[in-house]
Amino acid sequence: MTIRSCVLFSVVSTACGLTAQTAPQASPAAAHQAPAATVAGTSGKIRFEDASDKAGIRFTHSFGSRQLGSLLEGTGAGCVWIDYNNSGLPSLYVVNGRPLDDAIHPYPLKEKPNPLPHNHLYRNDGNGHFTDVTEQAGLNPDMYAVAVTAADYDNDGFEDLLVTGYGKVVLYHNDGNGHFTDVTAKGGIKVNGWSISSTWLDYDKDGCTDLFVGRYVKFDPKYRNFYAADNYPGPLDYAGETNMLFHNNCNGTFTDVSDKSGISAFVGRTMGVTAADFDNDGWDDIYVANDRTENFLFHNKHDGTFEEIANDTGTAFGQNGEATSSMGPVFTDFEGRGVLDLWVTDGHYNRFLHNTGSQGFEDGGASNGISQANAQYVSWGTGVYDFDNDGNPDILIFHGGLIHLIPQEHTLFRGLGKGNFEDVSEQAGDVLSVRTVARGACFADYDNDGKVDAFLVNLGASGTLLHNVSADTGHWIAVKLVGSKSNRDGIGARLEVAAGNKRWTAERVAATGYLSQDDARVHFGLGAVAAVDKITIHWPDGREQIVEKPALDHVITVEEPK
Repeated sequence: MTIRSCVLFSVVSTACGLTAQTAPQASPAAAHQAPAATVAGTSGKIRFEDASDKAGIRFTHSFGSRQLGSLLEGTGAGCVWIDYNNSGLPSLYVVNGRPLDDAIHPYPLKEKPNPLPHNHLYRNDGNGHFTDVTEQAGLNPDMYAVAVTAADYDNDGFEDLLVTGYGKVVLYHNDGNGHFTDVTAKGGIKVNGWSISSTWLDYDKDGCTDLFVGRYVKFDPKYRNFYAADNYPGPLDYAGETNMLFHNNCNGTFTDVSDKSGISAFVGRTMGVTAADFDNDGWDDIYVANDRTENFLFHNKHDGTFEEIANDTGTAFGQNGEATSSMGPVFTDFEGRGVLDLWVTDGHYNRFLHNTGSQGFEDGGASNGISQANAQYVSWGTGVYDFDNDGNPDILIFHGGLIHLIPQEHTLFRGLGKGNFEDVSEQAGDVLSVRTVARGACFADYDNDGKVDAFLVNLGASGTLLHNVSADTGHWIAVKLVGSKSNRDGIGARLEVAAGNKRWTAERVAATGYLSQDDARVHFGLGAVAAVDKITIHWPDGREQIVEKPALDHVITVEEPK
């Protein structure tokens, strides 16, 4: 079923042909829309600047001890951009470690700080500045937090949060008044051990987002290497763990279907997870990036179960057949072919996996030069976005020491089209040359100027807000989806933008990269195109909706017909 519709914008409304619904209301971001791009060229340089102080974001990560001494401490933390108050502006939530019992840390602090390090919610004030509203929001859990994801799991119009970490998981319900309530027990979410990355997906397409929770290893804090010079035990020194899948019962509660779905049959060492429809069959699949263990690709069998096919599809191992320290996975259409390729950061060369369709994936990192340039680094948080809006996706990668606190500079690859890239790190601003021990990173156009920014969590140090100040950028459009029969977030929806003979494809996903989640709005860089002919949205429930001739250089809201 195809439905043609129009969307109202802040200053422009598009005319429609056939309309099967009343045009939805303007995006709540209307008051913050940027003007149309002044230059529609594609020759400008990508540049970032450190806006942390200017924005009022003064976050410092803690691994809880005097010096780095365990796998738990070295894992780091992530972040999420979330429009929790429906202001049309993404706010920032960053999770944090903290000192635990002295027996947990090889080098415990002699004196615990007061107050203890904790998670922070920074409300976006709309003028490039943020206000810390953690206490008012009730988002300071007593836990050693590692990762976070967001979704409107009960379809009430407000984004909720899941915080994962060592020994604890917390599901926060957004009360709609700026406050969140811990509903973990009420929701039936019970996860033992060390939970790490998670993601949301509607795997059975019933209109409610389900929850996948990755677990890392069976960490034993008492275990030490015999020789201190060996540093601390690594991931292979601990037994691996199974992952968990919770089915959303559409009534505010979840049921553990880890065994029933087949997910729990596989033992790994999860680091990053993401979910998307890699084979274009209309059902979301799950990719798990494992640490020193082969990666998993869980193919959705459409009956509530999954089949693990990573080895068969070329997504299990690294370029040399090794089980790499895989970190942050991202599904994206690098070449405008209408299929999702896979980018994965790791401790070696990283993986640029070209989706070949029926043949699975082929690693093209060596041929396009990305692997060679990153071989000297350990790569963690990452984002694939068109940072200069020239119509080609770019790759930003953050690096840092694996075991030691070794700071490293960061890399940016500008997309040239057809899966080719150039290293523009040195020209992209001093902030990328500042060496840090990077971990999780999340991406958003936080000031609605059409250029995607980032926040970086640095291990045991201050975080960095990278503001995209690129000049001479091209046109863009960003889409916020509101589901009706489908889940309200539109997670799993496929978007296709058509302008003349050019096509861009993306899927609305939840978690992406390492320990983190990006802005819910789907961003497209369009280059010098004069107009977009249409945006086609394939909703998870199977319906197709067409938005004709949307205005460029705007955030638009598209509501699924009821």
